[in-house]
Amino acid sequence: MSKTAKIAIIGTGFSGLGMGIKLKEAGYDNFVILEQSDDVGGTWHENHYPGCACDVQSALYSFSFEQNPNWTRMFAQQKEIQAYLRSCAEKYDLMKHVRLNTHVAGARFDEKTQSWTVETCDSPELWAYMQKKGLNPGDRLDRKDKDLPEFSAFKADVVVSGMGGLSTPAYPSIKGLDTFTGKSFHSQDWDHDYDFKGKRVAVIGTGASAIQFVPEVAKDAAHLDLYQRTPPWIVPKPDREIRPLERMMFQKFPQTLNAFRQSIYWMLEARVLGFVGNPRILKIGELQARRHIRNQIKDKELRRKVTPDFHFGCKRVLISNNYYPALAQGNVDVLTDGIREVRGNVIVDNNGNEREVDCIIYGTGFKAQDPIPAGMVRGRNGQDLLDAWKNGAEAYKGSTIHGFPNFFMLMGPNTGLGHSSMVYMIESQIQYVLDALKKMQKHGWKSVEVKEDALSKYNASIHAKLGDSVWQTGCKSWYVNENGKNTTLWPGFTWQFRQQTRRFDAGQYVCEPEAVEVGEVTPAL
Repeated sequence: MSKTAKIAIIGTGFSGLGMGIKLKEAGYDNFVILEQSDDVGGTWHENHYPGCACDVQSALYSFSFEQNPNWTRMFAQQKEIQAYLRSCAEKYDLMKHVRLNTHVAGARFDEKTQSWTVETCDSPELWAYMQKKGLNPGDRLDRKDKDLPEFSAFKADVVVSGMGGLSTPAYPSIKGLDTFTGKSFHSQDWDHDYDFKGKRVAVIGTGASAIQFVPEVAKDAAHLDLYQRTPPWIVPKPDREIRPLERMMFQKFPQTLNAFRQSIYWMLEARVLGFVGNPRILKIGELQARRHIRNQIKDKELRRKVTPDFHFGCKRVLISNNYYPALAQGNVDVLTDGIREVRGNVIVDNNGNEREVDCIIYGTGFKAQDPIPAGMVRGRNGQDLLDAWKNGAEAYKGSTIHGFPNFFMLMGPNTGLGHSSMVYMIESQIQYVLDALKKMQKHGWKSVEVKEDALSKYNASIHAKLGDSVWQTGCKSWYVNENGKNTTLWPGFTWQFRQQTRRFDAGQYVCEPEAVEVGEVTPAL
């Protein structure tokens, strides 16, 4: 890897690849895209569990500049989305910029050079060892042994994080889990070689991933115990095959595909009126979800277990046609008494009941509140990003943080959606970053850093809007941190966010020219 790069992008999901494509189109070529896995695709490469699919219609869950007429289903499955992203990388000649199997161990801002030092680990074995031992990779930049051959460092003027908030698996804190004698894995680290036939399987968690893989596991397992803490609201999934004639029309007449995409966009956008406008509107969705339960589950006790007791929309609303029928199978038990401990191959619930299992699958989601590991990103004076976020993650327009010059985030704090496609938000932020880079080049700015008061005022306005939203009605969700602060969601229409990010508003930033060394002659103005 070169010792310098104008721009370093972290991640090859929609964010990283989209940023790379737009940089290429704008004439930038001196950039690198760092990817910890062995292929591009981000979450759509990392998550490959059975049943994995998107819950946003595929026509909208794609780049606006690279619409795909060949989707085979209304809601694309994982393999098809990953293949789409790979095709985008190849079409726009990005693979020469991508460094696979490259973990970002740390990034530190150098105030003297007004640039970033990015350290990477190219040894999967060493990285796995450090993770297992709980070592803080970002602190390696301070250690004397940082010149180990498995690690390398380079300089970048700008760092763009495309890591996303749903990338670090979350595990439950349960006594004895580390002593479990059977097979166990997280949904993101699915073991496709494990044979469920004849096995007793325990699934912990009932989130978006679990409702997709539980029906698949239940087909083969001798018995499946589903440990549910809180049932989600689930509505029918309007999925179907996209017929060959439809695909042919989309191929020959791209305007029809774009019109279809726009119709989906505005249909989904209308949901905002319920989420942040008048939550009573969501009662319609709740009635649909309750009818869905009645239609698919006959047992009254099971109905009671899977019916939420919180406002519809407070937590992520899920879609599925096969989850409830799977729970109604004779080989599936929904358990709601929690887990006290694990002993050997036995799970003990809070009432003291014991159940033997051969395999535990964690459907416990991701660390959305801590998307970036401690010590990984350090700004001015070596400040850890997590220390800057000690009261909860905040960013200006979800993109920049005071104290971290030339550091841009895609899918940063309060850019998440509960109603539409994140790709729309990502493209909006990419435009914002691209305009920032163009202005830096035009005006000769070496660094740009959002002002502290601009950051504070922006986030105050965000949280004022969130205060009246359905997400603040009291349920416990990954949208909200332990202090009750929603650091995740955007409280408005997506087109409003696009308006805000259309241009880089330099007046809200401290823009520094390149430092002049003592003895240098400054050019005449």
